[in-house]
Amino acid sequence: MAALGSRVRRFRESRGLNQEALAKLLGVARPTLSLIETGKRKLSAEEIKRLADIFDVSVDAFFDESKSPQVFIRKARAECKKAAGEIRIDVPRKNLIKFREVLLYILNKVGAKPDIGETVLYKLLYFIDFDYYERYEEQLVGATYKKNKYGPTPLEFAKVAEQMIKSGDLRKLPDKFFGYPQTKYLPLRRPDLSFVSGREIEVINRVLDRLSDMTAAQISEYSHHDVPWLSTDEGGLIPYETVFYRTAAYTARAGDAVVS
Repeated sequence: MAALGSRVRRFRESRGLNQEALAKLLGVARPTLSLIETGKRKLSAEEIKRLADIFDVSVDAFFDESKSPQVFIRKARAECKKAAGEIRIDVPRKNLIKFREVLLYILNKVGAKPDIGETVLYKLLYFIDFDYYERYEEQLVGATYKKNKYGPTPLEFAKVAEQMIKSGDLRKLPDKFFGYPQTKYLPLRRPDLSFVSGREIEVINRVLDRLSDMTAAQISEYSHHDVPWLSTDEGGLIPYETVFYRTAAYTARAGDAVVS
């Protein structure tokens, strides 16, 4: 029980939540959450499922850390060995640089909007990546997206954001939007656009113009009707190739998709 509570605490801290914020999301009092994290109070099956939804992980991740995808930033000339049964996401340096500059571009352009928290950023990155792949059959950021209850989640985001905070490119800000806890990111420099092409910027701008005024609930609901998300099993990784089966309302090939 202590190990389970400790894992809850690590998940909470990795998402930048304090005990008060997580307790509110879970529907318990803060002292109750404190007892859970110290192993003095058992979690019900319903509470574990709720925590899995909050943290965008499978229920198994609370009992077996190998079930939770591990993200590694590849060092120059380093060989990354995969442990048996481990889901390993290896981020090459070139992809890391592109991810950083695209994220800084997004935050400099729309990050000041009140609804642009972590959840909305996840969905903006998803539509940027999948729209670009549909139009050009090439990857832009090329992040790995997992299907969860609240929509596509880029698994590399937490690791990349952590490194950007350490390097002084970002600041993480706890916030609230309509009374709900929200994690916002403040860009501390302008993006270096030498790593991003003109047509990449065009696709990014189209997505931001179309979707950046949506709330987290609205953009999550919108993502739930896109074929790549619909065709992927719960908790699975969303294949980029499914983008070619999009409906007319979501396709990026003929220009802007129609938002209903």
